[in-house]
Amino acid sequence: MEDLQKERQISPLPPVVIKGLLVIPKGFINKLAGKQTAQSAQSRDTQQAAAKARAIIMDVERGLGFEPQDKEFEKLGYDIESRVPGKGQLGFLEVKGRITGADVVTVSRNEILYSLNKPDDFILAIVEFQGDTHKVHYLRRAFQREPDFGVMSVNYNSAELLARAGEPS
Repeated sequence: MEDLQKERQISPLPPVVIKGLLVIPKGFINKLAGKQTAQSAQSRDTQQAAAKARAIIMDVERGLGFEPQDKEFEKLGYDIESRVPGKGQLGFLEVKGRITGADVVTVSRNEILYSLNKPDDFILAIVEFQGDTHKVHYLRRAFQREPDFGVMSVNYNSAELLARAGEPS
């Protein structure tokens, strides 16, 4: 009992700091110094390629006699809404720009779900960049089933998608 009574009187001392460490992310230092990080350059390059691919598909759609509208920033599950003049019918195009030989095409869960909800009206449009030139592929009914509940995106084999794709129409 006497030992228990002594333990009740124990009080911790304030901590004594022996060493300290401050971690500053390199990206933060580069930003303060005005340097461009590799990640931000890659992100900008990807955004530029996506914008270029959308512009190409918009031109293709106009050439086919449709009236396309860029909806990329509305996050609807597709990038371009293309209207058939005089009929009011809409086509929905998800655009992916890839360099020739790229291994994968990444598609979001939202894009897959939209394609499954509008299977006759949805097109996966792949713009294959070959140096200064490009080739356009349209893939209808690109996806067969919805991803599992927790999946945010799916990587598809580019070569397999391109093998199933056809010319714009």
